[in-house]
Amino acid sequence: MGRLTLRATGPAPPTTVWRRYADLDRWASWSPQIRAVHADGRTLVPGLSGTVESVVGLRAAFTVEAVDHRRHCWTWRVRLGPVRLRLHHEVHAHGRGSRTTLLVDGPALAAALYAPLAHVALRRLVRS
Repeated sequence: MGRLTLRATGPAPPTTVWRRYADLDRWASWSPQIRAVHADGRTLVPGLSGTVESVVGLRAAFTVEAVDHRRHCWTWRVRLGPVRLRLHHEVHAHGRGSRTTLLVDGPALAAALYAPLAHVALRRLVRS
């Protein structure tokens, strides 16, 4: 097991970045690997579960563990076959925009393979 930390900084205000996270219908607009999110709700709340469908058709099951809308942070678990990752996201004000941080806990190889896609998504998340 390992931990990987990714960050991206951009001009979008923290409230804008948080809305992009909190609204599942927006995920595909900033995360190029996501085609669709299938869930029992459309807004981040603890206990929300469903699947994230990738652009190549793979479906990863997820469950949201914690959400703090005031502090702009949330944690979820994602499972694709035998691979399980725990991802913790935070959004903070930074300069004239925001910084988002992603902590990935799970098998080191899986986290390393996911990192390039996640980094592209984070950079798109904080853009204006």
